[in-house]
Amino acid sequence: MTQPKNVTDIAELSGLSPEERERLHPVMDRFDFLSNEYYLSLIDWSDPDDPIRKVIVPCVEEMEEWGHLDPSNESKYSVMQGVQHKYESTAVFLASDACGGYCRFCFRKRLFIHPEQREFLTDVDAALDYVRGRPEINNVLITGGDGLMLPTARLERIVSGLRGIDHVRIIRVGTKLMAYNPYRVLHDPELIRLVERYSLPDRRMYFMLHFNHPREITEQSIAACDMLLKAGAVLCNQTPMLRGVNDTPEVLGELFNKLSFIGVPPYYVFLCRPTVGNLPFAVPVEQAHNIFLGAKSMCSGLAKRARLTMSHATGKIEVLASTTDHMVFRYHRAATPEQSAEVVICKKNPEAYWFDDYQEIMEVVSLGDA
Repeated sequence: MTQPKNVTDIAELSGLSPEERERLHPVMDRFDFLSNEYYLSLIDWSDPDDPIRKVIVPCVEEMEEWGHLDPSNESKYSVMQGVQHKYESTAVFLASDACGGYCRFCFRKRLFIHPEQREFLTDVDAALDYVRGRPEINNVLITGGDGLMLPTARLERIVSGLRGIDHVRIIRVGTKLMAYNPYRVLHDPELIRLVERYSLPDRRMYFMLHFNHPREITEQSIAACDMLLKAGAVLCNQTPMLRGVNDTPEVLGELFNKLSFIGVPPYYVFLCRPTVGNLPFAVPVEQAHNIFLGAKSMCSGLAKRARLTMSHATGKIEVLASTTDHMVFRYHRAATPEQSAEVVICKKNPEAYWFDDYQEIMEVVSLGDA
């Protein structure tokens, strides 16, 4: 297959009945749709609960009122247009204003709903100057949107600029194109040469992949991952836990195992952020923790390296453990360095979808107190 054709109109989805398309009109008025022929071919249209369909095809439940457009308060950490600096050692470039498909559970859909707010990076030189002046930054994430939706020449401009900054040791590219469109890698030898040139033995390029379901790991996506690995990149995977997609121990465990087979360590499993339109995908915290533990029990050590976390406004909060009455959380990364590794013990709340839903905090243990 050459580059697959984009599909932006649900009228082109032959697997949807006229009645289904009619019901989806209000959703389409609020949220856009984007996919492509390759990804749509992975859907079993005879199954109304097909997990790939849930990832990409709109559903009427997206209209349920829930959440915020910026649930992790990213605006608080925006230091200039298109640059976020939340964690001391990490800068984030929102370098791309495009995606290979619109995930129905996107936590940054505000960027596409309100493009006039201009949150994407336009001044690369200013962004590089910001990083250059802050030696505490040792890694930079290029994302968006999707980092690999950048033309290779523009991606190289950013990567080469970062490679000229001695204290930047890791460059990360956030992408779902290994799932949505692996031909982006398979058909671009210049991208492979870029990785070979800039992923060095003492300062690697990482590709943060986004496989949500085992069926996204196809022959084509495996070949694309292999090309990046052979070029010297390091690959990791992160996924939210999504209701109806990967919210059983069997499916999540299979995803972990398949990822480990192809050399892509599971990195994070995120609790679905309370973003507008995302309620149909959200899994309560305590249910998600049980699913996560069940999935890890089916895996070898190499497949069970993921951490179950929430990208909270105050940091990445890991769901660490549970007892009969309590949930134990830990700050895996904190926006305030003094809060790093802080443990928070809360009374259980089966209805909680997010850290803020835990109202009864029983104990807080800081690193210095432990």
